[in-house]
Amino acid sequence: MSPTLVLSLVAGYFAVLIIIAILTSRGATSESFFVANRNAPWYMVAFAMIGTSLSGVTFISVPGNVYGKSWSYLAVALGFVAGYVVIGLVLMPLYYRLRLVSIYSYLDERFGYWSYKTGALFFLISRSLGSALRLYLVAGVLQLAVFDAMGVPFAVTVVVSILFIYLYTFKGGLKTILWTDTFQTLAMLSCVALSIYFMADALNYSFAKLISAVKASPMSQVYFSDVRDDKFFWKQFASGMFITIVMTGLDQDLMQKNLSCRSLGEAQKNLFWFTPVIVCVNILFLTLGVLMYQYATARGLKLEQLPQLLNLNGSLNTDKVFPYLATTQFSIVAGIIFILGIIAVTYASADSALTSLTTSFCVDFLDIKKYPEARQTRLRQLTHLGWSVVLIIIILIFRAYNNQSLIDAVYKAAGFTYGPLLGLFAFGILTGRRLRDQLVLPVCVAGVGLTWLIVSHSVEWLNGYKFGFEILLLNGALIYLGLLAISRPAAVNPAAQTAV
Repeated sequence: MSPTLVLSLVAGYFAVLIIIAILTSRGATSESFFVANRNAPWYMVAFAMIGTSLSGVTFISVPGNVYGKSWSYLAVALGFVAGYVVIGLVLMPLYYRLRLVSIYSYLDERFGYWSYKTGALFFLISRSLGSALRLYLVAGVLQLAVFDAMGVPFAVTVVVSILFIYLYTFKGGLKTILWTDTFQTLAMLSCVALSIYFMADALNYSFAKLISAVKASPMSQVYFSDVRDDKFFWKQFASGMFITIVMTGLDQDLMQKNLSCRSLGEAQKNLFWFTPVIVCVNILFLTLGVLMYQYATARGLKLEQLPQLLNLNGSLNTDKVFPYLATTQFSIVAGIIFILGIIAVTYASADSALTSLTTSFCVDFLDIKKYPEARQTRLRQLTHLGWSVVLIIIILIFRAYNNQSLIDAVYKAAGFTYGPLLGLFAFGILTGRRLRDQLVLPVCVAGVGLTWLIVSHSVEWLNGYKFGFEILLLNGALIYLGLLAISRPAAVNPAAQTAV
C-alpha cells in the first residue's frame, strides 16, 4: 500500500467526522457536551458503546495475543457478562437516582471531599494512561503504513492524530461523539468481518472449514489446568468481571454515555443488549487471530525472524503482526479495510475518553457549573486542549519504554490505577460505615504501592504464582481493607467523623 493512498483514506475518513461534528454541535451547551441533554436513544448509545469499549488495542492485541496465550482471553470476555449485570442492577440505579453528571460525585455524598477528589484523581490517571496507550497503537500503525516512508517523525504523527480528535470533539462533546462513534462502530465491525472473510478466502476455507480449522488449532486452547498460571480460566473470568465493573461501571467515560439515556430503564436496556454483542465481537477477534497466524504460515512467513516485528529483547511483538500482514501481505482492498478499521475503533475510544477527561476535570475539580455559560465554554475548551497535550506526552513516553503486548499493558495499568475506585465504591455500597476522609488518599496510594510490591515478588513469595489481570482484585481488596481500618460506624457524630 502506498503512503499516498493511506494518507488519502485517513484524510477522507476525518473529513466525514468533521462534517458529522459540524452538523451535531450546533447550539451545543455544557449540558449537551457532558450528557447530551440526557436525551439519547438507548439503541444509539448501545451501538456507539461497542466501538468505545473495544478500542484499537482489542483490534490489534487480542488477535496478536493468541500467539502466546491462545484463547485464554475468552475467559475475560465471558467475565464481562457478569460485570455488566452488576453495573446494570447495582450501579446504574444509584447513578440515576442521584442524577449525576460525574459519577465520582457519589463519593462526595457518601464519604466527603477527599474521597470524592481521590476517586476523580484516579479516574483521570487511569483514563489518560489507557487512552494514551490506545492512541499509541493507531499512531504506530499510521507510522508504519505512511509516515516512515515520508520521513515524518513519530512525534509529529502523534500530534496530528490527537489534533484531529480535538477538532471534531471540542465543541459538541458527547452530543457529537454519540453520532461519530455510531459511524465508527459500523466501520469497525465491517472491517473485522471482511478481514476474516479475506483471510479465509485466501486459505480456501469454506465456512465449515473455517470453524473446524480454528477449533483444531492449538491457538484456540483455553487453560484450566494450573491455577498458578496467569492464563488460568477462572482467574481470567474473575478478572474480566471486575475489569468490566471498574473500566465501565466506575469509569466516567463509559458511564457518561449511559447517563445520556432518557431514563434508567432505557440505560439498562442499552447495557443488556450491548452485553452479548460485545462477547460475540471478542470471539470474532480471537478467530481473526488464529486465521492470521495460519495465513502467515501458509505464505511461508517466519514472523519470529522479521526484524521489524521484534521487540528490543528479540521476542516477537504480536501487536505488530496484524498491521504488518495487512499493509504488506493482504490484497489492496483488504489492506484498505484494515486501515479504516483500526482508525475507526481507536478513535471511537479515544474521542470519548478525551471528552470524559474534560468532563471529570471540569465538574470534579473546576466546579464548572458555578460559572455562566460563556465562562463554562472557555474553561471547557481550554481543559479539552490541555488533556490533548497530556495524551501526547504519555504516548511519547510509552514509545520509549514499552516492550510488551498492549492488551497486557492496558489491563495491568488498569489493575493499579482502577483499584482505588473499586475499593472506594465497594466500601460505599457494601457497608454503611463512614471514613476518616483526610486519610483516604494516603490509604489508596499505599494500597497501590503494596500491590506493586506483591506482584513484583509473587513468583518467589507465592510458590511460583504469576499475577495476570487479577492485579485489580488484589489492589481493590487491599484498599478495601485499608478503608475498613480508617472507618467508623455511621452513627458517629458527623463533626467527630472528620477528625483524624
